[in-house]
Amino acid sequence: MESYKKITISKTRDNTIEETEDIVAVEKKVRIAVNGKNVLNLYCTPLMIREFVVGIIYNEGLISGEWCADRISIEYGDEIEVDIPSAGVVSEGEKTVTSGCAGGVSLLRGLPEKIAADGVSFSLEAVRNIFREFQRRSEIYRITGGVHSAAVTDGAILLAFAEDIGRHNAVDKIIGFSILENIVLQDKIMLASGRLSSEIALKCARCGIPVLVSRAAPTSLAVEIAEKTGLTMIGFARGDKMNIYTGRHRITT
Repeated sequence: MESYKKITISKTRDNTIEETEDIVAVEKKVRIAVNGKNVLNLYCTPLMIREFVVGIIYNEGLISGEWCADRISIEYGDEIEVDIPSAGVVSEGEKTVTSGCAGGVSLLRGLPEKIAADGVSFSLEAVRNIFREFQRRSEIYRITGGVHSAAVTDGAILLAFAEDIGRHNAVDKIIGFSILENIVLQDKIMLASGRLSSEIALKCARCGIPVLVSRAAPTSLAVEIAEKTGLTMIGFARGDKMNIYTGRHRITT
């Protein structure tokens, strides 16, 4: 499906109004069902849907038990219908609306175990260079100005890249892609374009990702989670500057 489309708008300049075209990001509702029973509704950019669903299942603990990514059914239309065959049990945990711009839903779970990434480190130069490459890849953002980006990298190249109307959705897509492609995350960097809130920190910590970098700011709860789980959190990565909030030992000069 298309990730953006042209629409007709009225544009003002000084005291004049003229009709012109603009390009906007496409937003679609995704209905996620398990064995035909609807369990979750979300809104996202209609790209990498299988990866998105796999990331949601993993990050939110949506299903306890067996399920197969290859058997996930996806039907595209005015809404995107997803059905997951599973012999497992759908989580009935408490749900909370996240602070993501797409109004995501997260199941409340305890903090993950401490990130085990002894000996993993990255140079400042490597982080700066790969973040510049990450920003150059944000094509849909340049066209619409209405999406967020996420990527995973080994410090040298981008191994996966995703864009979505929701910053947490983009991270879910990257984690889902990594699971499907057997990309080990315990020695990688997660790159993000948006605010580093608690759910973003938790998603990375649950996967054992040791370093999280964004051009935006973290929240106080995200910093607390990073400290408790051993996540290196970097914000305001802009040009040659960045703020290291936690995990300074993984960044070398």
